[in-house]
Amino acid sequence: MSTHFGLIIIGDEILSGKRADKHLPKVIELLGARGLQLAYADYVGDDPARITATLARAFAAAREWGDVVFSCGGIGATPDDHTRQCAAKALGVDLALHPEAEALICERMQDVAKEQGLPYEPDRHDNAHRLNMGVFPLGAQVIPNPYNKIPGFSCQAAENEGSGAVHFVPGFPVMAWPMIEWVLDQRYAHLHQKQAYTEKSVIVFGSMEAMLTPLMLAIEAAHAGVKVFSLPSVDHPEYGRHIELGVKGSPEAVNLAYPALLAGLRRFDLKFGPELVR
Repeated sequence: MSTHFGLIIIGDEILSGKRADKHLPKVIELLGARGLQLAYADYVGDDPARITATLARAFAAAREWGDVVFSCGGIGATPDDHTRQCAAKALGVDLALHPEAEALICERMQDVAKEQGLPYEPDRHDNAHRLNMGVFPLGAQVIPNPYNKIPGFSCQAAENEGSGAVHFVPGFPVMAWPMIEWVLDQRYAHLHQKQAYTEKSVIVFGSMEAMLTPLMLAIEAAHAGVKVFSLPSVDHPEYGRHIELGVKGSPEAVNLAYPALLAGLRRFDLKFGPELVR
C-alpha cells in the first residue's frame, strides 16, 4: 500500500487574503523532487474547534492508512496560535515542555542575548514565555529548525511502527520548507521514488468528456496502477477549447497504457494537438 501525503495550512491571514499561500506549491515541489505526490490539502483558520477537527481527521488517516501529513502554522506562543493545544486535544493527550525543545529554545535565547550584547536572563518574563513554544503533546518528537533553532514537532498517530504521523512546522516558509525537507529525507527516505513516475497526454479537439469516459474507464481497468486524467479547458491561450487526455503512473505502466489510449481515441472523428510528456 502506497503512502499518501497530506498538507494542512492554518491561519486566518491565508483565508482573509492578507497573505497568499506559498506552502501548497512548494510542498508539491518538495514531494515531486523525491518522486512523491500530494494526495490532499486542507485550509483552516485560527478557530480552535475547526483546527482540532481537522487534526483529528489527519490523525485518523495516519492511524488507519499510514498517511503522512504536514501542518504549517500556529505553533507559536501568541494568543492566536492554537495548533499545539489542538493537536494534544485531537490525540487525547496532555501537553508538556519537551526537554530537547527546552534546550534548543534556551540556546536560541542565549544566542540572541549574545548578539545584542546583553546578559542572558532565563527567568525574565519574555524569556520564560518563549519556552511555551516547546510545550508539545506528550510523546512528540522534535523537528529541528535550521533558521532559528525553535523546533517543530512530530506526533505518531499510534504506537505501532507502521502508522503514519502528523508533522508540525511554523507558518514562515523560510523555516517550514527546510524542516519539511528534513522530515522527508530523515524519516521517509525509503519512500523516495525518483524517476518512478511519469505522465503522457495528448491535446484533443472537438470532443466532450462524457464521450470519452467509457474509453478512460476501459484503460484504467485494463492497466493496473495507471490513472487516466482529463483536463478540459475552454479558453486556453494557445489551444482554445480542448481536453488534455492522458495517463500517469510508473514509466513501465504508462508506456503500455498510453498507446492503448491513443488507439482508442483514433476510433473517434477527432483532431489532435501535441503530445506531452512530464
